[in-house]
Amino acid sequence: MILTVTLNTALDLTYRVPELVPHTSHRVDEVTERPGGKGLNVARVLTALGHESVVTGFAGGRTGAVLRELLAPLAPVDALVPVAGTTRRTIAVVDAATGDTTQFNEPGPQITADEWEAFLTAYEPLLREADAVALCGSLPPGVPVGAYADLVRRARTAGVPVLLDTSGEPLRRGLAARPDLIKPNADELARLTGSREPLRAARDARRRGAHTVVASLGPEGMLAITPDGTWQATPPAPVRGNPTGAGDSAVAALLSSLVEDLPWPDRLTRAVALSAATVLAPVAGEYDAEAYEELLTGVRVTALPG
Repeated sequence: MILTVTLNTALDLTYRVPELVPHTSHRVDEVTERPGGKGLNVARVLTALGHESVVTGFAGGRTGAVLRELLAPLAPVDALVPVAGTTRRTIAVVDAATGDTTQFNEPGPQITADEWEAFLTAYEPLLREADAVALCGSLPPGVPVGAYADLVRRARTAGVPVLLDTSGEPLRRGLAARPDLIKPNADELARLTGSREPLRAARDARRRGAHTVVASLGPEGMLAITPDGTWQATPPAPVRGNPTGAGDSAVAALLSSLVEDLPWPDRLTRAVALSAATVLAPVAGEYDAEAYEELLTGVRVTALPG
């Protein structure tokens, strides 16, 4: 079983409009509603890849109830912890004319000290059943900024490989707990290290505590610095569409490859192909399965000097 933690879950709304024009009214052609937040997206992709997954984090209020209703018929097991506050919404507006997406993210509910303790109580037994755990996304208000560092340490104590996918101060503090893997994008990596050169920044992040660093480079693919070597993987061609959830699909690819014990070039091939196939899908947490199979054969992995 693979456990995904989403402390700031969301109800994802996607609006598709013929053309997005600022300062005007729009007629929405299509609306989709999905249970969201990074770890929930990861879990849905893991399920599609054939892996059992369990989701935990927080859910509350009317929005949280809708999220859990939508999650119920899907394969990930719901181990979300209830809270008094209302789960946030995220709104993605897709411009059909260009394929570009504009994203609006609410901050999330206020989490009390008692609710945080309830989560920690639920987290420990879930860890004991997990083959790997992913800690994903932003922290809702009220959760300690060092929360991920705490969760990383608990996973390491339990002997469970842990992937950390967050940004800013939660990432900085989480690194000190020495996660097995982090997956920042290029901007997050630059903010963490102060370097805009991805290879230098990734090496710096590894020195700060990450066992392995996999950096998302957008259309240029992914860069991985691992104990076994350094590689860059690039897709066969740029793809256009909705990028929401592409990074989450990459996390699912890395987690599934980890538990399958694949070599690093194969892990990166899966991550880049799955990420690109997600851009071609209409909503986060899904990917274009036909495109994924085609992309797998076209990803190029290059070994770099250590």
